[in-house]
Amino acid sequence: MDSNDWLKQLLMVGIGTTSLMAEKLGEVSDQWVKDGKINPDQATAFVDDLLNQIKTEQSQLESNFERQLRNILQDLGVPRQSEVDELRGRIDRLERQLRDLENQRWR
Repeated sequence: MDSNDWLKQLLMVGIGTTSLMAEKLGEVSDQWVKDGKINPDQATAFVDDLLNQIKTEQSQLESNFERQLRNILQDLGVPRQSEVDELRGRIDRLERQLRDLENQRWR
């Protein structure tokens, strides 16, 4: 499995979890308003503040996860895409040089 696909799947799970949490927070705050524990403005502010905090923390978690994944892949010796692309370019140049030498030999 491609590591990018795996990472995207994990991020989608995180987004789904955040959406579910936002929905549940809305339900809880609506219930508190119905019960008279808080007013609607307080409920909105509460949910907005909590969701902003969750988004900030989720972003930090994603960054940390990506950095750790890169480090693990590097420790395992998995080349970065830029390294693979560089090697492909070198192979292409060597193949061209070999063809040119072969063509010179047959002239």
